Amino acid sequence: MSSTLLSALPAAALFALVMSITPGPNNTMLLASGVNFGLRRTVPHVLGISAGVALLMLAAGFGLAEAFGHLPWLYTVLETASVAYLLYLAWKIGTSSSVQTRDGERRPMRFHEAVAFQWVNPKAWMMVLTAATTIHLHASLSLNAAIMALVFIVIGLPCITAWAAFGVTLRRFLANQRLLRVFNLTMAALLILSLYPIVAHFFE
Repeated sequence: MSSTLLSALPAAALFALVMSITPGPNNTMLLASGVNFGLRRTVPHVLGISAGVALLMLAAGFGLAEAFGHLPWLYTVLETASVAYLLYLAWKIGTSSSVQTRDGERRPMRFHEAVAFQWVNPKAWMMVLTAATTIHLHASLSLNAAIMALVFIVIGLPCITAWAAFGVTLRRFLANQRLLRVFNLTMAALLILSLYPIVAHFFE
């Protein structure tokens, strides 16, 4: 193991911990999913987030971050798509009104949907672009991204699982339909608030 990797690994692990455990679109949705669907049904969502962030990290390392530098309009398109999709998800969460579900009506996010969501998740992009440009675990950009992706899986997976598990512990307190409705509306509001950095950027 190289001296560069050894010296930078603690900083990489701390960065992954802070980014994974703090509130954001992923953790807000996992908390709501844990409440509404339970942990077992939320597992594909958890795994999809972990895989999606790792893939995004690899994409950034293989040149996507540089592409945004040369074609800034691509990032504007991404930001617009992020706002639209997060508003849609906020509406879906806010209109959820029952822990009990009927077949075909409501379901947690699937694995492939959670993977795809990372491409329009502003916090995920902030994480990977920051990691790609400031954390140097290896001289090779591609290997640096691969190592950082592994760090995010090892550190991040337990962190995001904790959010879903916390949602499960809230289920019994939210059996009352009125309280559940308030909870889901609160989660929807927090998801909308997570858009503030993007909206502020539009008006700069």
